[in-house]
Amino acid sequence: MKSNRLSSLDQFRGFAILTMALANFMGGVILIPAFLKHAPDIGLTVIDLIAPFFIFAISLTYGLSFRHRLERDGAFKTYTQFVIRYLAIIGLGALISAGETAVGENPSGIDWGVLQAIGMAGLITLVVIRLPSIYRALIGVGILVVYQVILDHFLLDLTLRSPHGGLFGSLNWAAMMILGTVLADLFHGQGGLKKAFPWVSLAVLAVGIGLAFVLPVSKHRVSSSYVLISLGASALLFLLFHGLAERFHWKGRFLVVWGKNPLTLYFLHYLIIGLFFLPGIAAIYQAAPLWLVLVEMTLLIGIISAVAYWLDNKNIVISL
Repeated sequence: MKSNRLSSLDQFRGFAILTMALANFMGGVILIPAFLKHAPDIGLTVIDLIAPFFIFAISLTYGLSFRHRLERDGAFKTYTQFVIRYLAIIGLGALISAGETAVGENPSGIDWGVLQAIGMAGLITLVVIRLPSIYRALIGVGILVVYQVILDHFLLDLTLRSPHGGLFGSLNWAAMMILGTVLADLFHGQGGLKKAFPWVSLAVLAVGIGLAFVLPVSKHRVSSSYVLISLGASALLFLLFHGLAERFHWKGRFLVVWGKNPLTLYFLHYLIIGLFFLPGIAAIYQAAPLWLVLVEMTLLIGIISAVAYWLDNKNIVISL
């Protein structure tokens, strides 16, 4: 790696994909306790924080990548590339959702997965990414306020029937990404800006916790309190990875190789879980005993890790 900072970014991204794979596997197993699955509506489990980890990982490099391409390729090519990237992510998500619906995993009939939410958030963020940080912060907060008002008064029922909040929920996922780019500007800044990053991250978490007393925390609703809590927690967790890499020179190679090809490994983990699910025998996956769950989980992580190390050894990075 060129620097500890770059290493910590890959470590955090790899951690997000690793935990996503584990969470999606555990979500379909009856034996797994509720606190290791998504909260059905109001409430917050550690699993509910995983998608925000990946949103924040994207936010950390969104502005840097955009500005680099803008200087190198000009505005038209840069915007075109970013639009294609996030439309492709939506398309990949649609393929996964279609597969889930085909096997009866979307009883509501609304196919809207985490990749669609990320893709729409990326497109909305693209509209404001060239604005100064302060304006992006105001826009992000404004979206949180408007979204919550509309959610509570008009679209609660539809949102509850839609995985990841559906198309409407994409607004608050976008608010999370936009505010994440503001925190990223602090992290990548110099002097006082960089020093403010942990304190602002902690303040975001504190405001989210405070809002939770008046606004229900819910990933399913993508409530504004959930957005702020998960964004602050994601930033502080990244700070932990960065501190380990910078101060203790922790390489974290296992997570780094996972972080270099996140979308490839994310798609792969669904294919592997499908091998357990598709036979249609509950005792193989949904109602599997503990020993079989552990074996399948080991196979899942082992196969994906083998592919990740192979790609890394071949110096192959598949990106959109």
